[in-house]
Amino acid sequence: MIDSAAGCPRQHCLTSSLARCAMALGLIGVLPVGCSDHRISLAKFMEIRNRAPAEAPTPTDEELRTISEMIDRQLGPERVGPEDVLLISFTSMEAVALLAPLRVRVDRNGEIDLPLVGAVQVGGLELEDVDDRVRNAYVPSVFRDAVVYVGLVAPKLTNVVVRGAVAAPGLVPLRRTERNLLFAVLGAGGAAELASGEVTLQRVRRASESVTLNLRDPKDLQNALSLDPLENGDIVTVHAAMPNTIFVGGLVAAPRSQTYTSGVEMNVLQVLAAAGGLRTDISPKEGTLIRRMPDGTDLQVKLNLDRIASGRDPNFLLAPGDILWVPYTWATRIQEFFSRNVFLTAGATVSYTATGVDFLNRRQLQSLRGFRGGTVEDTLDPFGFIESGAAQSTIIAPPAGP
Repeated sequence: MIDSAAGCPRQHCLTSSLARCAMALGLIGVLPVGCSDHRISLAKFMEIRNRAPAEAPTPTDEELRTISEMIDRQLGPERVGPEDVLLISFTSMEAVALLAPLRVRVDRNGEIDLPLVGAVQVGGLELEDVDDRVRNAYVPSVFRDAVVYVGLVAPKLTNVVVRGAVAAPGLVPLRRTERNLLFAVLGAGGAAELASGEVTLQRVRRASESVTLNLRDPKDLQNALSLDPLENGDIVTVHAAMPNTIFVGGLVAAPRSQTYTSGVEMNVLQVLAAAGGLRTDISPKEGTLIRRMPDGTDLQVKLNLDRIASGRDPNFLLAPGDILWVPYTWATRIQEFFSRNVFLTAGATVSYTATGVDFLNRRQLQSLRGFRGGTVEDTLDPFGFIESGAAQSTIIAPPAGP
């Protein structure tokens, strides 16, 4: 067995006899050359993985209380502001006779202009306080008594663009009390099933200002609710999570991508089993894990599949987007060649297939020049015993012993 952690010298020793045979047949031209290996060990990978940041923590009771209070403040009683349209109704015998319901707009100074009394300051007031402010303007200077009701019929809306992993991406209108990332996402139908929780805010009027927060993290959610209110044209991008897909290839029976439901976790041996297992015509011993790290680099890890299968190395969980590759080695290249082209049978019978001869000839024609053009037949079979069989010739050695 090849111990991939031991390096090239031991590997050469374990395959030296086959390698010498391969060199004699001209096979060395198709084998990998060199001993450099940029992959890290499994032990090093496990150390790096254990240092990686954990998933978003579960919020404490104190954090939940703080978040609830912040949402309550923003979603508290409706307050009147510029560009809001109000409907004012009067109830009394005198008021009904004199004034029909009034539809007025709050100007940029927070004032409304009312008949008979002029400007009334209402900006920043809750609707119940606006009721009292309007009544005080009319009673008793205009009416001896009246009941006033003020309704907000057309609040000023802030339109932001929400895109990415949401149910209904597009232009989302937000009321004055909803101009934050949380309600922008909710206004777009909520996060999609594949959303990661990360949201990026890009300010249109402040192009250099961009912030990315994870709304599943309690601290980031508090920061999101503390940002300045969203403005018209701001862009909110909800990032999708990595699809729960693992790519398995190389020397396996069924190389393919394997997609699982979000939340399903698979380990190394499970994904190899789902790929039909390792090829049985040769004996792959090592694998390579390729994982995309948070900084965008690819980490490549050398795996000893025998040690994982026997429990001597950890059968660790793979992450969405991982690539598990079972590569060729010197040993598997030689095994594959002999399994396809040279068959050893009982009684010391050696069979050469035409395919094998043709393959060797092609290699020799590129690298050798000798008798009759430099083919393998010329070099190893100058009298044409192999060639005379055309498709296949068999040389039977005399039986050993009496």
